Amino acid sequence: MVTRSGIIGALMNAHAHPYTELAARLAHVVPAAEIALAAPLIARIEALKAVHGALILAHNYQTPLVSAVADFTGDSLAMAQFALEAPARTLVVCGVRFMAETVKLLCPDKRVLLSAEEAGCSLADSIDAEAVRAVRAACPGVPAVAYINTSAAVKAEVDVCCTSANAVRVVRALGVPRVIMLPDQHLAGFVAQESGVEVVAWGGQCEVHTRFDAADIRAFRLDAAVTILAHPECPQAVRAEADFVGSTGAMAKFLSERRPPRAMLLTECAMADNVAVQCPDIQFVRPCNLCPHMKATTLERVVQALETLTVPIEIDPALATRARRPIARMLEIG
Repeated sequence: MVTRSGIIGALMNAHAHPYTELAARLAHVVPAAEIALAAPLIARIEALKAVHGALILAHNYQTPLVSAVADFTGDSLAMAQFALEAPARTLVVCGVRFMAETVKLLCPDKRVLLSAEEAGCSLADSIDAEAVRAVRAACPGVPAVAYINTSAAVKAEVDVCCTSANAVRVVRALGVPRVIMLPDQHLAGFVAQESGVEVVAWGGQCEVHTRFDAADIRAFRLDAAVTILAHPECPQAVRAEADFVGSTGAMAKFLSERRPPRAMLLTECAMADNVAVQCPDIQFVRPCNLCPHMKATTLERVVQALETLTVPIEIDPALATRARRPIARMLEIG
């Protein structure tokens, strides 16, 4: 009889390099047995990438094993900037649909694949193009800023896009006293607080970040050693309890530079796992929440995307031309 341990041993021997190195690197966040079982999938992904001249882009909220096969991992802005310069015919986006659409807008001549067709976003689903037009009609002359977490159709209706990393900078760069900001009401509140600009906000919110509660967070303050970091999509009361508020990229930079002994990330759970790979000396307290859309991506789904070249992202050329302008303006601001 072949035991589970025997299978794992055989896999590790069959894929000794580079998977033994990967097992060592991920040892404190992914069991070696899980890495061993994933080894054939990882090998298949690497082979298919070579066949199709493909690169894989993964958001910070992907699991460590998905991040391990990615050629680039980062937040929405960093993914967009990487895609713009990526030397590849095919780009596989391990994230959600609006991210894949953004990559396609920036790279119209490349094949862009979304690894999980059902990977949507509660924020992107909270507003459509018709709603944007209605808000703009109610606020004539006020520039409209769309969070990157929106569909291409919504982006086509606004003046400039932003991410959580550059939202304050984008709003300040407009040089106006009042802006429309959509769809996340909590990010809008953060931007108003930090920029001093009056913000007309839409009522959308992230299903992950709004599950955090300020009262629950306060309990962790009994541990004086813990450093609390919150995403701007968290409610204001939660952000007020944090030592640092910033995008996923900003969180990773903060932790890499400061190296607190204990940290708590008020964002999607996989973020802590991915940062822990780079900062194994930090102990993470984990009152985090899972995003069902991000977790739709698995190694199996990445293999399927590369084997079948699905799910391709296609955007009407006329719509794409309009949607590309606010993204380009965002990238010019930085």
